[in-house]
Amino acid sequence: MDKSVFDVLEERGYVEQLTHPEEIKELFKKERVPFYIGIDPTADSLHVGHFISLMVASHMQKCGHKPIILVGGGTAIIGDPSGKTDMRKMLTIEDIDHNVECIKKQASRFLSFEGENAAIIVNNGDWLRDLNYLDFMRNVGVHFSINKMLAAECYKNRLEQGLTFFELGYMLMQSYDFLYLHDHYGCKLQMGGNDQWSNIIGGVELIRKIGNDDSYGFTFKLLTTKEGKKMGKTEKGALWLDAEKTSPYEFYQYWRNVGDEDIENVMNLLTFMPIEKIKELTKYKDERINEAKKIAAFEITKLVHGEEEAKKAEDATNALFEGKGNLENIPTVEIESKDISVVDALVISKIAPSKGQAKTLVMQGSVSINDKKVEDINYKLVDEFGDGYAILKKGKKVFYKLILKN
Repeated sequence: MDKSVFDVLEERGYVEQLTHPEEIKELFKKERVPFYIGIDPTADSLHVGHFISLMVASHMQKCGHKPIILVGGGTAIIGDPSGKTDMRKMLTIEDIDHNVECIKKQASRFLSFEGENAAIIVNNGDWLRDLNYLDFMRNVGVHFSINKMLAAECYKNRLEQGLTFFELGYMLMQSYDFLYLHDHYGCKLQMGGNDQWSNIIGGVELIRKIGNDDSYGFTFKLLTTKEGKKMGKTEKGALWLDAEKTSPYEFYQYWRNVGDEDIENVMNLLTFMPIEKIKELTKYKDERINEAKKIAAFEITKLVHGEEEAKKAEDATNALFEGKGNLENIPTVEIESKDISVVDALVISKIAPSKGQAKTLVMQGSVSINDKKVEDINYKLVDEFGDGYAILKKGKKVFYKLILKN
């Protein structure tokens, strides 16, 4: 018997909550379901937090269902208060429109925009920006209870710091998005991370209150460690899917260094490798688990950046950690002169965000040049370019090749 997409998602560990569990399972078996996943364009790149959404959408499409990727060019004007203790920074319309175009390009790596169940990308700015306020409140706002909204986690956590009416409207607008997609595209299902549960319920109930019974909600698990800590954060901040913000090498290294206890979950959620193969690779509790990490890092980097960049990242890692491979592919920083201090080199390479923190790293014994530990904050690199470059290292895992500008 063929598996339904629910079976696939459940087996890989995505499933969190369903508004109508049995109905949703039957729906997946009976018909091809148009579904939507929303992304707010608060930056000009997606990050690892969006990765799960794109993987779920890809699995859904592979099983015959139709993805609608909604980019929130309208809702981003407010910003989702979920999980935030302060109001989000307001973006200009121009910023939002630019971010929307960048996100469209990245989403196309995961989904097909051709064929019978071709994915489509819509921008809710197309219908939200010109809404008539009085009509909206009369037709949509009337269906929402303030008491019930304030009990939702996304709002309850903000009450002590202060919640603006501006933000309170976010749930109404996201719910209206679902209604709009339901009426114009036949969308029956909204999917999102478990932090979107309250907003998703709002849309499902709005459609049902208006008189339809074919709206459903489905949340999937966020990418976390065994301890429940969100993954995808580095010392420099978010792990971006844009190579200009997070290099393929840094991206590869992040997954190469995932904890032993987390690697099976990462491979289930962020690769398309067969479950049986993943179980085989991750069954070990000793150094053999490292082979699974290497494969995971390669497969995830290939998915986001392509096979060529994944191979370069793998080659650079082999060169640095195993003494084989090509040093040309490790992260490289150009400097103006050999007569540069180790502190300035740490700042220029962005290993340290400031001179103060760079000095601290040196004094802690965390920095080396060409495998020689540096403990003097005034040390100059003038004699370290014997091979035309110098390898600056922090700890055991952060490397940069320094070369001179021509």
